[in-house]
Amino acid sequence: MNFQPTPDQRDFAASLDGLLAASDTVAAARAWAEGDHDPGLRLWARLAEQGLTQLATEASPVELCIAFEALGRHAVPGPWVESAAYLPAALGREVERIATVALPPHVPYALDADIADDVYVGTTPATVAGEALTSVDRTRRLFAVTGEGEVDDDAFDLAVLATAAQLLGAGERVLADSVAYVKHRRQFGREIGSYQAIKHALADVRIALDFARPLVHGAALDPIPRAVSAAKVQAAGAAYHASRTGLQVHGAVGYTSELDLSIWLTKIRALVTAWGTPTFHRQRVLDSLLAERPA
Repeated sequence: MNFQPTPDQRDFAASLDGLLAASDTVAAARAWAEGDHDPGLRLWARLAEQGLTQLATEASPVELCIAFEALGRHAVPGPWVESAAYLPAALGREVERIATVALPPHVPYALDADIADDVYVGTTPATVAGEALTSVDRTRRLFAVTGEGEVDDDAFDLAVLATAAQLLGAGERVLADSVAYVKHRRQFGREIGSYQAIKHALADVRIALDFARPLVHGAALDPIPRAVSAAKVQAAGAAYHASRTGLQVHGAVGYTSELDLSIWLTKIRALVTAWGTPTFHRQRVLDSLLAERPA
């Protein structure tokens, strides 16, 4: 199976990455966490103009993964999985306004319902109930909603795949920042990146991300439930490994919220359990394999 993107897909990835690199997404994420949504909403409008809200209905899951990996790499805030993956696939049309959704038990709360134009449970309009709940990722504002609706299984899998791609992008960003840090941080007269222990730890992260990427791309080419769940489990594990290693190589400064790295560390921790926990997805893979065994 060929996992190489086409020239058009590479151009799309480069264009999107260039837009986000020039948009100060870190400032937008920090403002979003403080309740100032204006920078993030302006970025949302620019990305919508680039067609990101149309990918689920007018492009393949491969292009969707390319986009969401970029969103994860740049820590773009907002209910993107809900508005650009699940709801368009479930409704069969582009979601032109910002929307969010809850799908108990795997998505018990609606992300960023305070700024969403439309809130759903499944594909049924819902109402927000209560104040925002605390998330480890301060850019993720979670709200309980009231309403009833059914889960669209295909749309759910597309949202899981988008989340896996986000995790992959976030893990790559943490690794890149960690490599850059150990190249200039000096201790005992030499860069800490010259120590074998640091090299091996970062190499392990590189391997984990490289093993996760084919599973994400493979699921994008054939998004059956087992492949999507395997991609989510592997991407979550690799990204979490990247976050733990990144924290370790940065030392004490890695624990400070002032360091931009904290944005990705907390986002990864939240996305690991978003759209189904690793336990749920491992069980789904196991059930699929057991179902294929001869009686």
